[in-house]
Amino acid sequence: MKRREFLGTGLALAAGWAFPVGLAAAERVRRVRPGDPDWPSPQQWAALKRETGGRLSPVSLPTLDAAQAKELLSNPFYVGDQPGLTQSSGWLDAWRSSPSAYAVAAESAGDVAAAVRFARVHNLRLVVRGGGHSYLGTSSAPDSLMVWTRRLNTVIVHDAFTPAGAGAAPVPAVSLGAGCVWLHAYRAVTGGAGRYVQGGGCTTVGVAGLVQGGGFGSFSKAFGTAAASLLEAEVVTADGKIRVVNHAREPDLFWAIKGGGGGTFGVVTRLTLATHDLPTTFGAVVLKIRARSGEAYRKLLAQFVELYAQKLFNPHWGEQAHAGPNNTLEIRMVFQGIGADEARAVWKPLTVFADAGADQYEGQKSFLVLELPARDFWDLKALRRAAPSVVRVDRRAGAMAGDFWWAGNQDEVRAYWHAYTSAWMPASLLKPPNRDRLVDAWFAASRHWTVSFHFNKGLAGAAARVIEAARDTAINPDALDAFALAIIASSGPEADQASARANRGRVQAAMTALRAAAPNAGTYLNECDYFLRDWQTALWGPNYPRLAAIKRRYDPDELFVVHHGVGSENWSADGFTRLP
Repeated sequence: MKRREFLGTGLALAAGWAFPVGLAAAERVRRVRPGDPDWPSPQQWAALKRETGGRLSPVSLPTLDAAQAKELLSNPFYVGDQPGLTQSSGWLDAWRSSPSAYAVAAESAGDVAAAVRFARVHNLRLVVRGGGHSYLGTSSAPDSLMVWTRRLNTVIVHDAFTPAGAGAAPVPAVSLGAGCVWLHAYRAVTGGAGRYVQGGGCTTVGVAGLVQGGGFGSFSKAFGTAAASLLEAEVVTADGKIRVVNHAREPDLFWAIKGGGGGTFGVVTRLTLATHDLPTTFGAVVLKIRARSGEAYRKLLAQFVELYAQKLFNPHWGEQAHAGPNNTLEIRMVFQGIGADEARAVWKPLTVFADAGADQYEGQKSFLVLELPARDFWDLKALRRAAPSVVRVDRRAGAMAGDFWWAGNQDEVRAYWHAYTSAWMPASLLKPPNRDRLVDAWFAASRHWTVSFHFNKGLAGAAARVIEAARDTAINPDALDAFALAIIASSGPEADQASARANRGRVQAAMTALRAAAPNAGTYLNECDYFLRDWQTALWGPNYPRLAAIKRRYDPDELFVVHHGVGSENWSADGFTRLP
């Protein structure tokens, strides 16, 4: 590029000039890559670095020896701190984790706006990364410019908050930078202020990605989704403008980021969420029962489904039940609003059933109920005293004191996915005339692979106000009528491709068997199949046309493209080439 052209671009960026909306949509059919004539020059990259206060840098993979790799690559906090890494390492025949060419480690919305304008002017592939947990690989892309929000991690607790221009009565809330992870949000809100904010179950999930994907967490049946709790957001749109949006200001864009997908409508830099009264206690139930025959196993599943429908299908209970080919029913559920004694009483019918058939069942003596003061639920010291085996600790030099992740999430760190499928399970299956159909499908699916019911990821059984609040978000309404999200997935070493493909076949067979009970069920954006067909309907149902219209309004040139994102049907799988 000639000096005059470079100076013009630099001055335009410095002045906050944005590429004219709609000008390049028809002409720019391919994003530029390194080596292309239009790839920004070193001087242009240097200008962006100056504009962002030195926070632009090339992205590379960390150099680690074998011992370091074993320790650090299994630590989700370390992975999250490396712009060249992602929580998942890839997906069979879909994507592999590859670093972006450059990243802006944003410390303000202004940094984000500068990066967005630069990508727009220079026709770059732009990606947004916060926690980096995207199973679909949307957190990075080779040859791209990354907006990395990790350092936007401020947490501010409000005793009373009113959205700008809304005129509504103030409510308790918390404002979270887009790079904040949920552990730090819980620590400030629950441990510090004695309240609850609805967030993710995994401690290292980023707040912005979870909210924009819908936002189910461990206690969603009690407190709703994170998206439904959103009061206000700061977002940088494709024109480089910093906008504060809520119900009163740009309500369509506000609605779209409540479940319409991250990295699609702009870069969210700050979110303010309503907080809730904190229960006295949180607790967990752990149980693993194994049947000695397939016939006995089906009876066990039927007994559990009946127990769930009668006593667990309510706001007190969340998390998971797993059924697999080894004829084992594994329960890992949490509760709130009740005490340990009441929780034990709820489960007694199932343990009594197993004890009565002791020749057919084993493991019921493993039944365990844990109870903690709710303020201690994300406190590392309290967890180590109560149940040390459930946590893993960030032991790096300089790590924030008290940082931990759940042992149950360990296998997800740098996982290479063979397959990952999910489906909303309609609550109508819990009605007595339909329970056999549910049990038969669950049992048949478990002959192929482990099938997990995530009861907190489905709002049926919640209070009416919780369901109505979620109805004012962009998520597929199927979630409102679902008692659970069924997840069937497999991960393992990338090198063993034969096993990966065999496991993928088993996962697919299991989901086919399960869908006999719910053939038309949609699914959850944050946890879905990369190869999902008719994904627009499956992920958003009747909400997709409205989302597409909002996308055209705020991002007409489709600067923001992610896999399974609104408008991505117009682009190649790698997000670089506009389709005819």
